Amino acid sequence: MIDHLTIQDLGDALRRVGVVHGDTLFCYLSLDALGTLGPSGNPEAVLNCLLEAVGGEGTILVPAFTFSFYRQQEFDIEKTPTQSGPWSTSAEILELFRQHAGSVRSRDPIYSVAGMGKKAKELLLDLPNTTFGKGSVYDRLVQVGGKICTIGVGFQDVTLRQHLEEMAGAKFRFKRLYTGSIRESSVSEKNGWVCSAPVSPQRDDQIGQRFDELCTSSRKCKSVQIGSGKISCIAAADIANLLNAALSSDPLFAADEQANTSLGFEHRGPAVASLPVALATNASMTEMIGALWMLPRDIVSDGYDAALQALAEQVPMTTHEFPSGTECWSWIIPEKWKCDEAYLATLDGRRLFSYADNPLHVVSYSLPFEGEVSRRELFDHLHFHHKIPDAIPFVFKYYERDWGLCCSKTLKDSLLDDKYKVVIKTDFSFGTLKVGEVVAPGSTDECIVLCAHLCHPAMVNDDLSGTAVGIAVMRALLKRQNLRYTYRFLIVPETIGSVAYLSQNEHLIPKIKGGLFLEMLGLNNPHALQLSFSGNTEADLCFSLAMKDSDPFGWTGTYRTIIGNDERQFNAPGVRVPMLSLSRVLPPSNTDWPYPEYHSSCDSPDLVSVKNLEASRDLVLSMIDTIENNRVPINRFKGEVFCSRFGIFIDPYSNPEGNRALFDAMDLIDGTHSVAQIANRCGISFKAAGNIIDSLRARGLAD
Repeated sequence: MIDHLTIQDLGDALRRVGVVHGDTLFCYLSLDALGTLGPSGNPEAVLNCLLEAVGGEGTILVPAFTFSFYRQQEFDIEKTPTQSGPWSTSAEILELFRQHAGSVRSRDPIYSVAGMGKKAKELLLDLPNTTFGKGSVYDRLVQVGGKICTIGVGFQDVTLRQHLEEMAGAKFRFKRLYTGSIRESSVSEKNGWVCSAPVSPQRDDQIGQRFDELCTSSRKCKSVQIGSGKISCIAAADIANLLNAALSSDPLFAADEQANTSLGFEHRGPAVASLPVALATNASMTEMIGALWMLPRDIVSDGYDAALQALAEQVPMTTHEFPSGTECWSWIIPEKWKCDEAYLATLDGRRLFSYADNPLHVVSYSLPFEGEVSRRELFDHLHFHHKIPDAIPFVFKYYERDWGLCCSKTLKDSLLDDKYKVVIKTDFSFGTLKVGEVVAPGSTDECIVLCAHLCHPAMVNDDLSGTAVGIAVMRALLKRQNLRYTYRFLIVPETIGSVAYLSQNEHLIPKIKGGLFLEMLGLNNPHALQLSFSGNTEADLCFSLAMKDSDPFGWTGTYRTIIGNDERQFNAPGVRVPMLSLSRVLPPSNTDWPYPEYHSSCDSPDLVSVKNLEASRDLVLSMIDTIENNRVPINRFKGEVFCSRFGIFIDPYSNPEGNRALFDAMDLIDGTHSVAQIANRCGISFKAAGNIIDSLRARGLAD
């Protein structure tokens, strides 16, 4: 009878499903599902029964899940209690196990695991910062020949499934980064943690049921009835073989219809933008800016996609898509973010500002939040611009998860009520990060990369201006017939877009001769050219010479001394592509650096002039002309040239500078110096150096 179920019955059932001394056993248990244990069936007795089943050489693991980072809470390894759930409704037993003197707990701030026995430390300590995947608890469990034992629960709640799906590369799961603090021995440290999630979480229960059927129908799984439930046991490696075979036969095994639809990105054409954009064919730079600037262009969002699609109709463009969860070197592609509604209101319902008024009113990638908050709590999440009292700031928390609103300092200072109502309706979902690529082919596959970012909602100079200039440059290059290099213009979400493109196109990196990041080019400031990491490459030299010739007020600075943007990803270790950046920012010594309206609602089309955009376009084309024409001339003369014989003599008295430049240049024409190097060494323009070489070539003195 169920009423007389005893601890001995539990021990007998464990032996009947194949549990023996020395086993490493991950137990998921819900004793309530078995019925009523007898008088000796207290939590301590159940714990002792499990330990006796595996003996002194064995190990028991149990869930100690807290979901702390899901809840934006600190995870205290020693104190944060285990949460009960489908994997175990017997939270009292799990807590007893976790707090036992011989217990070890993993640092996982989401799916922590507790263990006792010989291999507990080996399995649970010094883990990588990932719940599933290589090196995780579950990976180690498979490697040591561990078993899964379900007591009163089904395999649908066994978290080994998520690990195996991730290891198999199942496309109905994707990796997500969570951030927070982990406290251990009274010391709290910030940490990032990776945990995969289903593409369509609301249907995950159906997936689990199919997995349960896969396990229980196998002859490898042993099950016995006990009380009103059952106990099952199977080796973790056998589960891995079963699931891998199922996924090999059907890559979408256990994926639901919604996941199948979501995963169609590999086969579809250009996405249909959900936000309409009115932009004429062959639009001007200012027309592009005017049509796109107010779109909510967050890094993975409908607004960004709509903007990129509109630009794809301006020039021939390939759109590269990188699914959420894709690992790009040390980075992970984030989820798509959408804000349906957000506002701050008084308790009587008067709205003070709204996302509908300006997308900057909400922190980009804000978590959802609804409720009444005190003025003090509100101010912990309310951001303002520190330089412009009436401006709305641009604030983002792509990877530091929190909720937040933004408003002007003037409005913030007017908030005197004790409480306010906050509504932020946002959603995180599986999506694809998009990079647009425009290619102007040359005679060689060696290439020069131009780059600009398209994200940053409701702002213009940072960096719609760079994107518009890049489009205009590529239009000009696409009309040319005899380009030496291939030119690639990348339109990216800031930082993560460049990382995604480079990491997934490593074969191109050796072919990239140099690059130029374009940003903040509508401002009424002189051009600023920031050199590459090395600072002395051909691209550095050619672009610097073109800058001197084209903008007499322009200035140059070394790497990371002017501004920081995606050029960092190209110059970074392991890549080392010499990418410079071109902007119109103020010097860092200026208190308004990089410009007064930076990251604010004041960065509007009013700050942009056609003249500035066109001058920047022409400067970039001049830089391209310079590197295109930078050859290494070869001398066909020996000794100093008898200039008077060839009619190229320059009188040193009437034109001492010209005479000096001529002879200095001829000294360097020896087959080892490029035109740019000669110009730089002689202190003359690239054009002047080219004219000297052309003069010698016309007389058969140089090739």
